[in-house]
Amino acid sequence: MYSRVYVEITTTCNRNCTFCPGTKRPLKRLSMEEFKLITEKLKGVTKYLYLHVMGEPLTHPLLPDFIRYATEQGFLVSITTNGTLLKKRKEELLQSGVYKINISIHSFEEGSNEAYEEYISDCMQFADVASKNGILTVLRLWNKGYDEGRNINTLHRLQSYFSDDEWMEGGKGARIRNKLHLEYGERFEWPDMEKEDRGSEVYCYGLKDHFAVLCDGTVVPCCLDREGEIALGNIFEQTVEEILSSERANAMRIGFQCRNATEELCRKCGYARRF
Repeated sequence: MYSRVYVEITTTCNRNCTFCPGTKRPLKRLSMEEFKLITEKLKGVTKYLYLHVMGEPLTHPLLPDFIRYATEQGFLVSITTNGTLLKKRKEELLQSGVYKINISIHSFEEGSNEAYEEYISDCMQFADVASKNGILTVLRLWNKGYDEGRNINTLHRLQSYFSDDEWMEGGKGARIRNKLHLEYGERFEWPDMEKEDRGSEVYCYGLKDHFAVLCDGTVVPCCLDREGEIALGNIFEQTVEEILSSERANAMRIGFQCRNATEELCRKCGYARRF
């Protein structure tokens, strides 16, 4: 089984963050019928569904319904959000049965100090309540090297708000308390067909422990293929087994085992260089 599968439920986002290149694909939201079909085909393939590739999942009006349905089907559901809509959809999320919520608290880039204070307060208050309700909650500060003043201020706000908690520091973050964590991270360069070819010596976990399903059903090897450049098949038209056993998928899998990228996009991926 795969450790996780990313399912893109919408290409719509309410932010325009500098660290995210977005997508040129048409705006689309999964319908409940489409979501049910995808989850049915992913049974036995993975236990963990991550409802995010491009887009902000909290902009989808059916998000709580998706989470409840997938949970009833035996999946553990995670979402990644920029945090701007947490206050608005707080009660829906808390009652949805969601397993894990990643909050990218580096997403606030423009606006007044007052607006920032309101944003970070909303994120912290939600994280506080969610973790106490048994939801695994991760505050992501993946912005090392950019706007360090804001990063330091954010860290100080977290330490002040959660000052009574244990704060067990680690190499990549901290365990604030049970079910509540902080992750540090650097910005990474998204793969892009327009970028320079960095050579074929690449290792990646794509197709080894995860893959992604885009809004239109296109299956891609990882969550960073935001334009569906490496289309392996379509989950609405084929079985997952057919898609993942295709000649193209097998060539990628074998190539990565030998640290050799068979796809041009992979040779232009900054994130893969971490491995």
